[in-house]
Amino acid sequence: MNLKDHIRGIADFPKPGILFYDISPLLAHGPAWQEAVKQLADAIRPHQPDLLVGIESRGFLLAAPLAAALGIGFIMVRKHGKLPGDKVAYSYDLEYGTDTIEVQADAVKPGQRVVVLDDLLATGGTMAAAISLLRQVGGDVRCAAFLVELTFLNGRGKLDVPYTSLMSYDS
Repeated sequence: MNLKDHIRGIADFPKPGILFYDISPLLAHGPAWQEAVKQLADAIRPHQPDLLVGIESRGFLLAAPLAAALGIGFIMVRKHGKLPGDKVAYSYDLEYGTDTIEVQADAVKPGQRVVVLDDLLATGGTMAAAISLLRQVGGDVRCAAFLVELTFLNGRGKLDVPYTSLMSYDS
């Protein structure tokens, strides 16, 4: 099955000149979604994670079913102010400004093996920040995984862990 057949390109979204790669058709197609989860599980399993981490928000869609399929836990990295309880924050630079992500302070036990997931690797800034945050709380980040990679943005250059993506686009 060609998973790219289930990714829709939407021109000029969210602003003119951007081609948005929409994963919604893949999520809506049961056999394609099952195949994507299977392929990601096969790629992640050798890293022997204790936890899967989803980055807000579409990373949740990947990490939660994968964690269930692998029989392990799932935690969330969210934007500032979205998690209850004690949190650990990490701020990072964007092209124009800064952003802050958080994880619950007790979500990762020191030394736990984690794999971080997001739907798409673009510039790599958010994933690099999530990896740094997870290390800050004691996580052993084993790899990052994505459905889609936009290779022309060279986000992989910001990652210092192995990574996998099921599909890539060169423009």
